[in-house]
Amino acid sequence: MAKTLVDIDEDLLSRAVTILGATTKKDAVNGALQEVVDRDDRARGLAWLSSTSALADLNDPEVVRGARR
Repeated sequence: MAKTLVDIDEDLLSRAVTILGATTKKDAVNGALQEVVDRDDRARGLAWLSSTSALADLNDPEVVRGARR
């Protein structure tokens, strides 16, 4: 892990600490970074899913009936 000196908005940091339930500034910053990465992963996953026929299949009653058997 790298040590990096950055200027951080104290109000944003305070809010992030509260939202994330972090106990340290380091935990808050790492938690916020993880949230951004996770959000991007979810967006990419949804974009991939919507580009496939999987969602269309879920709207097809015949496919759904077959899956329930």
